[in-house]
Amino acid sequence: MNTQVPPASVAPVPVAEPHRDAVPRRPVRIANASGFYGDRLSAAREMVDGGPIDVLTGDYLAELTMLILHKARERGGPGYARTFLAQMNQVLGACQERGIRVVTNAGGLEPARLAEDLRALIAHLGLRLTVAHIEGDDLLPYLGELAANGVPFPNTDTGEPFDAAAEPVSANAYLGGWGIAAALAGGADIVVCGRVTDASLVLGPAAWWHGWTGDAWDALAGAVVAGHVIECGPQCTGGNYSFLDELPDARVPGFPIAEVAYDGSSVITKHPGTGGVVSVGTVTAQLLYEIGTPAYTNPDVTAHFDTIRLTQQAPDRVRITGVKGMTGPHKLKVALNYRGGYRNSITLGITGLDVEAKAGLAEAQIFDTLGGRGRFESVDLRLQRSDKPAEQARTSEEATAYLHITVKDKDPDKVGQAFTAAVTGLALSGYSGLHATAPPTREVEFGVYWPTLIQDRYVDHVAVLPNGERVPIRPCRRPMGQALHLNAPAPPPRFVSDGMKRLAPLGLVCGARSGDKGGNANIGLWTRDERSYAWLCETLTVDTFQKLVPESSYLRVDRFELPNLLALNFVVHGLLGEGVAASTRADPQAKGLGEFLRSRLVEVPVEFLNG
Repeated sequence: MNTQVPPASVAPVPVAEPHRDAVPRRPVRIANASGFYGDRLSAAREMVDGGPIDVLTGDYLAELTMLILHKARERGGPGYARTFLAQMNQVLGACQERGIRVVTNAGGLEPARLAEDLRALIAHLGLRLTVAHIEGDDLLPYLGELAANGVPFPNTDTGEPFDAAAEPVSANAYLGGWGIAAALAGGADIVVCGRVTDASLVLGPAAWWHGWTGDAWDALAGAVVAGHVIECGPQCTGGNYSFLDELPDARVPGFPIAEVAYDGSSVITKHPGTGGVVSVGTVTAQLLYEIGTPAYTNPDVTAHFDTIRLTQQAPDRVRITGVKGMTGPHKLKVALNYRGGYRNSITLGITGLDVEAKAGLAEAQIFDTLGGRGRFESVDLRLQRSDKPAEQARTSEEATAYLHITVKDKDPDKVGQAFTAAVTGLALSGYSGLHATAPPTREVEFGVYWPTLIQDRYVDHVAVLPNGERVPIRPCRRPMGQALHLNAPAPPPRFVSDGMKRLAPLGLVCGARSGDKGGNANIGLWTRDERSYAWLCETLTVDTFQKLVPESSYLRVDRFELPNLLALNFVVHGLLGEGVAASTRADPQAKGLGEFLRSRLVEVPVEFLNG
């Protein structure tokens, strides 16, 4: 671990230059076969057998996954995504035959171990493929040393200092793509990574293929955008898409391919005959997923999403051009997880009359038995009023509301048997009609996600080549030359209409894609034409947004305009509390928040409702 500041003249990243031809190479075809740990097992074979590709990638690491892998390793299992080995068993022979390289972050907490297990699988299959892996993202062994050298770990969302008494179980820096490029240049057929940025799985192979240098800002930015589009697999080919009328059939969407050109422009497509669709709309939706400001930072480059231009080149082919980039931030995001304590939950059904009174009675009786709410570090009660009025309900289920109760504490006994017994004891002594939706459970340990940043000089990024050679990957310190001055985006044209409006769902005018980033949620909305975008910009202010999404009323909400995409992006700070691992929300990753916003009623111009 390098805790010394390097000299100012540090050389740029060693860049593979095996393809510096007089004429730029054809675009590299980079396919995705996984968007998360647990994604479709058959996807790797579908992508290898479905048509020509040069590189097969797989993204397995959501922010929660490192905690899942930690728990798996505690139980004696490997700290990597085991499903990756099953997928490789299906396709390694074809990859060798067709010269397909494989790049993945399935290494999770143990990339070296996965690399070794891959070599064993390759030998068992009688193949000749070589494996490299990437090291340096795991900061857990060095946290004490870094703290002793004055390196802070403040929460990037709240600014709070990290609690020295907390017990971290994982701490991983998001590495860039140059280690992948070096590994491919060093002869690797398969590159196993731990925590790299999702977009690095595309940037690294593209940089290797085209022989880019570390200051090819626009090309690198274009690769980051392409990587962001395909990182979540079929989310860019019709998955989780708002406009159902645009989907050609009900088949599961195929996985995507990014054809990345020498200049960083790309075409997003999929194999012929697969389900779903690749359109400007589906690509826009994925571009808006889990982003913040239009300046999208990665370790190797900052890509400006407000410069992206999309064109429907042909059916199932969307071209991405115009992306501008500038030097990376020289800081790396760090995903740190620590032990948060224990939790237990129960959901009680409340049917018919006096719903709120019955919920109050249940709360009073449970916590009276337990010695009061103050006995626990955290208590969360949510009354879900999705029940219909008695005169409208046709069944008892339609007339049932649900009381969700979650308790958290460092002491497992408090939230374990004691809580379970208190709830169970209400079976015959609680409100009329009391019933639980599932049997009581035991306490479970939960982790807390802590997002922070670290200067890249403190991270030893290393590519371990198939022959064992260790190639250090140093941050690019080349000056970017002329500073990038983006013109302020032109304001959308003022919306003028005849004034005729009707109360209707917002989603009749715009699509939405929402997600989580730690404790924050984002909702991206886009329209299908410039006129409706002008209306959306004028109508959906932060104030209006907070009225339509009441739970955001007391939180900070940022709004960003992306006129090239006819889109707005809203970031709701703190909506998800301590993040998905610790959240007590029914939708801890805010996946449904965008569709909730689309369902809200607003005054919509009649011209948008007559189509």
